[in-house]
Amino acid sequence: MEISVIILNWHAAHDTIACVNAFSDWHTITPHIFVVDNGSTKMDSEQITAVCPHVHLLKNKTNLGFAGGNNTGIRAALEKYPTTPILLLNNDATLAESAALALLEALHTNVTAGCVGPLLIDSLQPEKILAAGGNNPVQHLRSHRQPSTAFKQPFDVDYVPGTAILIRADVFRRIGLLDERYFFSMEIADFCHRARQVGFQSIIVPTATASHSIQRSGARRKSLYPYYTIRNRFLFLRKHYARYATLWMFWIAYSFALMVKTALAGERALSRAVWLGLADGVRGRFGNQNAHFLGGK
Repeated sequence: MEISVIILNWHAAHDTIACVNAFSDWHTITPHIFVVDNGSTKMDSEQITAVCPHVHLLKNKTNLGFAGGNNTGIRAALEKYPTTPILLLNNDATLAESAALALLEALHTNVTAGCVGPLLIDSLQPEKILAAGGNNPVQHLRSHRQPSTAFKQPFDVDYVPGTAILIRADVFRRIGLLDERYFFSMEIADFCHRARQVGFQSIIVPTATASHSIQRSGARRKSLYPYYTIRNRFLFLRKHYARYATLWMFWIAYSFALMVKTALAGERALSRAVWLGLADGVRGRFGNQNAHFLGGK
């Protein structure tokens, strides 16, 4: 039993190495691990090579974002192991082998399942469930679903969060890779939406959990996350709801109101991020816009 694992590294070799090392106690599943260094410093890749010589290390010269970075790994994995399911795993997340087995079983027993994932739990508060799958990001204010005790069996969702998602290899052959225009955030929602259009379900397996350390990425949530979340809704709208004027007006009004609210609350950085996301989203300015916040990194 095999899976290909794609782990994206961006200036976080310590986290990536810890993520890779978590696979050392797997015995039933053989994980073929692909680490994609997304334009980090030379020191990052050297550390990963020294500590994890068994992984397939791929290097992007520049930061291609979550979508582009993972696409580098997906292409390599499909070329080397063309029929093996692919697990996208954040380097600040951990998935136990028992959980991976439950995800594989869901793929094997449900021929329409294209993307499957676990419940996401907080690494510091294991009793706290962060997400039980995702909702369509332009039809819901909150894209992360809250858990329900009613669900004991695998259940259908609009998308599986990219923190930990196992994807049937055939899905990529049917619909292609992640849309790199998103760069960061919502590309998985888009991917699962496209998969559904050709008959593949997105399913959460509640008996499986993945531990996510949201504290490690806390700094990025102050500007990058709000910007890309606001902006990328408009890319999702352009692709899948271009003629739904009501949705467009709602999200423009919502984003403007959020910008004003955060400005009045003295949250200037957040207000600026929301404004830039709204402006770029409406104008159709997509791809890497980290220069707004990180000087182009």
